[in-house]
Amino acid sequence: MAELKMPELNNVMVAGNLTKDPIFRETSNNTPVANFHIAANRRYKDSGNQWQEDVCYVGVVAWNKLADSCRDRLKKGSAVLVDGELQSRTFKTEDGKNRTIVEIKAKRIQFLNKFDKSSDEDFDSSIGDSDNNDDIEDSSFDKFLNDEESDLINDENN
Repeated sequence: MAELKMPELNNVMVAGNLTKDPIFRETSNNTPVANFHIAANRRYKDSGNQWQEDVCYVGVVAWNKLADSCRDRLKKGSAVLVDGELQSRTFKTEDGKNRTIVEIKAKRIQFLNKFDKSSDEDFDSSIGDSDNNDDIEDSSFDKFLNDEESDLINDENN
């Protein structure tokens, strides 16, 4: 029997809102890192045809230029679309027990909230790979929304 080759694929994309302000710090060699959690909601109809909502809380870590952008642009409640890969890490708690967590190592983060950047202009912003030093302004996300979703977003922002 031929050996089955498993593809090496680790990619995840999640949209949600920050549950708290991001935690920003620098490593001992001055590499910026930002950690935050998002709540990703899923709406579905149950067997009784009633709408239900399920929430999944996901940890995210961003490095380098992407971490700097998160520090400057994110706060509790901010809406983001995170594209990255899952990673696990193990550490010792204060009581000496090992703990393992799984989180998303962000490659790209789309900032979905419109915000003011020291002027009266509102715009959306997208930051590419953490190795990319260019900030890319992009308001193209809105074209993927239907009229009802656009109205909901506008109502929340007003």
